[in-house]
Amino acid sequence: MDKTKYLNSLRAIKAEYVLVSMLTLSIYLTLIIFRALDDNSLTSWHWVFTRINSNKIFLILIIGIVIAYVLSRISFLERYPVPFLFLASFAVAALCWGTPEVIVDASRYFTQAKYLEIYGIGYFFREWGYNIVAWTDLPLIPFLYGLIFKLLGESRIYIQIFITFLFSSTVVLTYWIGKALWDENVGFFGGLLLLGIPYIFTQVPLMLVDVPTMFFFTLAVFAFIKVLEDGGAWIIVLSAIAIFLAFFSKYSTWPMLSVLTVISLVYFHAAGRQEGEFSKKSRLFKLVQQRRVFYRSIAVFLTSVLLIGIVVFLKFGIISEQIKLLISYQQPGLKRWGESFYSTFFFQIHPFLTVAAAYSAYAAFKKKDLRYLIISWLVLLVFLLWIERIRYIIMLFPMLALMASYGLQEIKSKDLRKFIALCAVISSFVIAVFAYLSFLQSISAVNLKNAGEYLDSTGAKNIEVFTLPLEGSVGVNPAVSVPLLDIFAAQNVTYHYSYPLPPWEKIKTSPLRFTWEYKNPQYYDFKNSNFKGNTVVVISGFPDEILPDGIAKRLDGYRLSKVFKISAGIFRYRTIVMVYQPTHIHDSFYVP
Repeated sequence: MDKTKYLNSLRAIKAEYVLVSMLTLSIYLTLIIFRALDDNSLTSWHWVFTRINSNKIFLILIIGIVIAYVLSRISFLERYPVPFLFLASFAVAALCWGTPEVIVDASRYFTQAKYLEIYGIGYFFREWGYNIVAWTDLPLIPFLYGLIFKLLGESRIYIQIFITFLFSSTVVLTYWIGKALWDENVGFFGGLLLLGIPYIFTQVPLMLVDVPTMFFFTLAVFAFIKVLEDGGAWIIVLSAIAIFLAFFSKYSTWPMLSVLTVISLVYFHAAGRQEGEFSKKSRLFKLVQQRRVFYRSIAVFLTSVLLIGIVVFLKFGIISEQIKLLISYQQPGLKRWGESFYSTFFFQIHPFLTVAAAYSAYAAFKKKDLRYLIISWLVLLVFLLWIERIRYIIMLFPMLALMASYGLQEIKSKDLRKFIALCAVISSFVIAVFAYLSFLQSISAVNLKNAGEYLDSTGAKNIEVFTLPLEGSVGVNPAVSVPLLDIFAAQNVTYHYSYPLPPWEKIKTSPLRFTWEYKNPQYYDFKNSNFKGNTVVVISGFPDEILPDGIAKRLDGYRLSKVFKISAGIFRYRTIVMVYQPTHIHDSFYVP
């Protein structure tokens, strides 16, 4: 009888694994069928799978499910959670380092970082917001990038290693937060499920601020939890520093830091429910515990306000102008530039995470678990504030992963939970590496990357760059292509910026208005250069564009060496790169 029950139980478990496998494949096929609904502005499935063979991805996904099953039977993963989570996330993110700089915002952060590299830390702090145009950026992340350039050299790979390290550290912090709030199971699956978001792997290789911001914000949450649990002067100071770093990472962290108040209230309430040996001692014990939570919270608050206040006082004029711009331009603009929630929570985030996170709300309500408010608060804010832009909510992904982990705990079989999580994660890996990466390498931004690498291979020391305006378009100012090329080129770069701006009425509401308020960095100024470039680069929107007379005259005695003209034909702004070298340089060639 016992043997019969065991066999029936085994068959049921196997049936559940088959069901999860079929669901994993069915979800992929469903998303492929309805891919036109994905309105993501970078990796829309509608765009990606017009160029990528979906059948090939399906076959790879089948192999991935088999790997997920094998891994779900191995206990090594949860026995060594920190090494596994860190190394697995780092390895997969590193596979995406070949992604070009596909978002033009990178030009701002590179420009600011290069100012620090060339002119030093003092100049950066003094001129940030003045000669160093800050737009709506806060200084921390560009400052860190500049330090890396200053100490290690101006190479994109150093930035990618740094960002990937922060990303993998965020995965570990997610595990620690789940462990601190509940137990190792919630923490482990939370860290693991953070890897079930394919979109995030497209952001790690880019010289942006979103992934570092996610790290500093998650660090601030974890450090504050540790303060309330353990206390100590040094932990209070470190928590305040973490909040300071998150505060100056990106403006979108400011409303999200309200989660610290939620954490404090939850711990204050929990302290009031602790029991002592006798009723009088119990009341006294509760009072002491609540005061301890209150005083620790106030200590962190005052210390962080002091640190933040110093910087705000020194840069008050700049910060206040940035806030005005955010309110007058960015906030109303979000209504025009939004991406639907079904795009974010079903196409760009694996549906297993979304469904498990939604179910977790019911599970927490049933248990009357107030600690759940800590991880759900940020997701609630996104819907209350109606933030329909995935890049603006990347920082909440660790909390969303913890919500999904919390929901998964309702499944009794740990191996089955692991299999479900691994199916989501491996699906994410497959989509990110075999679909998104291939797609992003087919858009015209890759021309800047390829051109920079080619220029390095020629041994050219000095590069003169000309950009041609894209007729009939005010989407992107071609001038921002120069820093994006400079990211990949090790040579000295000078830039000729000579064409007029479009009418203000046409650019004031553009989502890329910052490109038209571009201020040519003084280190690109041709007039201040002591050399004349021996290689000329022309960046245009079309490979057959007729060169203006001034550029054509400059190219007397030059020949076309190479043209980079890859284009997916999706985005209106294209970067076609033409490299010209003096005719005395032999072995020049043209590659279409």
